Amino acid sequence: MAVKIRLMRVGKRKQPTYRVVVADGRSPRDGRIIESIGKYGPRHEPSLIDIDGDKALDWLRKGAQPTEQVQKLLAAVGVWARYEEEKGGPIKTKLARRGVTPGTAPPAPKQRQSKKAAAAEAAPEPDPAATEPAAEEPAVEEQPAAESDEEASS
Repeated sequence: MAVKIRLMRVGKRKQPTYRVVVADGRSPRDGRIIESIGKYGPRHEPSLIDIDGDKALDWLRKGAQPTEQVQKLLAAVGVWARYEEEKGGPIKTKLARRGVTPGTAPPAPKQRQSKKAAAAEAAPEPDPAATEPAAEEPAVEEQPAAESDEEASS
């Protein structure tokens, strides 16, 4: 039996609040649960996070896998850091594979670019010294050859 720590939605329509529950991974979102270990209210300012850390840590020790959102909540409360310390290092999870660690923001999603924008971004920028026009040298006034001959004969 795969045990998950996940959110169970409660509350009125368009006013969600959640319970943090331990449930069988095969049961529906709002279905049968094993134990309720906390609550999460995203509509409060700041968000309400009330999780029993001892119960959550106990279930993590037993092998329960948190969902991504619950893992973020556990990291905010500090339970996830205590669990990692006990295990002796970072746990490889979906968040860790994406480069998210407790206390850091997740990376921004990559946006599609047009082919022209991608090509322009990939092209190296020209050297500014090479694009500047060369300084013009002052022109040397030359005298016509006929005048120089006359001056030589005089």
